[in-house]
Amino acid sequence: QVQLVESGGGLVQAGGSLRLSCAASGRTFSRYAMGWFRQAPGKEREFVAAISWSGGTTYYADSVKGRFTISRDNAKNTVSLQMNSLKPEDTAVYYCAANQNAVPSRATQREIGSWGQGTQVTVSS
Repeated sequence: QVQLVESGGGLVQAGGSLRLSCAASGRTFSRYAMGWFRQAPGKEREFVAAISWSGGTTYYADSVKGRFTISRDNAKNTVSLQMNSLKPEDTAVYYCAANQNAVPSRATQREIGSWGQGTQVTVSS
């Protein structure tokens, strides 16, 4: 399985922006569809965004559509999540995920074999 390391979390005021990055190990990054999930205290982990193997197709949760943008660079083995117009309800630990056989989503979450360690995002009001 690919190893994933997230970075870029932090504290930001409501309305601000953050960019999360996820670096993957190995030379098979393009064989993985990538995704971002988040988990707030006391809540279940939820799907945020995903991107196909080539980067040609993206998917978003309704709660972040129009505010977040997922992208990938297969040459650099990275996937990013640009988060704009952040809200206090976006506060959570954000996890990067990699899956070979299907795009990460709420439905395929249990199939995901590679997860990052998570990065904290805190949005103050």
